[in-house]
Amino acid sequence: MKITFYGGAEEVGRSCILVHSGDTKILLDAGVKLGAVVEHPQVPKHLLKEIDAVVISHSHLDHVGWLPHLFSAGYKGKVYATKPTIELTNVLISDYMRISEQKDVTDEALATMQKSYHILEFREAKKIKDITVSMIPAGHIVGSAMITVSSRGESLLYTGDVNLTKTKLLEGADTRNLSATTLITESTYSSKVDIFQPESAVAKKAAESMKETLQNGGKVLIPSFAVGRAQEILLILDDFMNSGTLPKVPIYIDGMIKKALRIYRHNVIYCRKEIQRRILMSDYDPFRSDNFVPIERKGMRNKIIAEPQSSIIVTTGGMLTGGPVLSYIPRLASNPLNKMILVGYQGQGTAGRALQDGSKTMKIDGRDVAIKMAVETYHLSAHADRKQLDMLISRVKGLKNIFIMHGEINKLNEFKSDLSRKYNAVIPKMGTEYTV
Repeated sequence: MKITFYGGAEEVGRSCILVHSGDTKILLDAGVKLGAVVEHPQVPKHLLKEIDAVVISHSHLDHVGWLPHLFSAGYKGKVYATKPTIELTNVLISDYMRISEQKDVTDEALATMQKSYHILEFREAKKIKDITVSMIPAGHIVGSAMITVSSRGESLLYTGDVNLTKTKLLEGADTRNLSATTLITESTYSSKVDIFQPESAVAKKAAESMKETLQNGGKVLIPSFAVGRAQEILLILDDFMNSGTLPKVPIYIDGMIKKALRIYRHNVIYCRKEIQRRILMSDYDPFRSDNFVPIERKGMRNKIIAEPQSSIIVTTGGMLTGGPVLSYIPRLASNPLNKMILVGYQGQGTAGRALQDGSKTMKIDGRDVAIKMAVETYHLSAHADRKQLDMLISRVKGLKNIFIMHGEINKLNEFKSDLSRKYNAVIPKMGTEYTV
């Protein structure tokens, strides 16, 4: 089996791995790296016609955003993913196309892509010529999967983005009976200092901070990714508000979060049993809470900002690189009574990382915006921390080789140094082929 990394090597973003065995070539994920310039996987054009299938771990754009470009370049094969991943991918790619205006993507390619999806349920084996793949729950977002690949006596496990702990919505990754000679693992939080507190404890601290802001007459701005973190945060806020931990104020929802929330509701069978029981055995549906106020038109943003009432605004633009959050910041940032709560990963070079590191200004539409409101971070990540990554690796039977990707270079190096004591640990180079 041969593996080539065309994205996600020595970086976070544009995950894309070619697995080649016998006469079969498949791609694991097809993401883009978002920033000032959108970066694509570095797959040579001549390979596009040789790819037999694409298998997607989950719906975030750094794992699926290259699909429209891939089909526009001539790919006509199948795309395998779980049902929630397919539905969420459609929403996110539609938004990505609308905002970024990618000129190399054709309408014909988008139509072909829509017809290419094939549902692969968890633990269902799918044979693609010489290769067999299957999905294992990854605990990252709804429908997210670790992918197993086997061919000619060799076995590989690709984590995608993984989380081993139970959250409000999801059970942790299913690590029972894992077996592989080669592991490709994410390493977003792989440093020894990356040890997370339980989500409940972090959420409680965040609620205390938000309560103080709301009682003082301020507004709370929570930038979030549309899929995953936003739904988790909304259900946490809803529970706190219903229990009286937070004062009753509107929870405004802006961006693609509402559509993603609806898809989560339609796929609640993939969520925790407790969430399913709450919907089936009571009159209360947490996905349709009266505490949530969707932003239906842009004019509502001005009203929300201008109104004297305190409120919580959960909006897309998780790293402050785009999205509706950039409409709120210039008008909320000047008031020190307001507060921004960062809850997810902030990539290197993003505005979110700069504010997290203490910057007091932010450039929006070419002008510097002074940040006088408080900026706080409460880590509610859906990625495994170092302790979880070590646990996952220890549960993979027969493991010999580990490829470490989807991480910042300092964390990659530290993780490799530790893993090399027991395994053949590799930080792959972009475009280099490895035989396992």
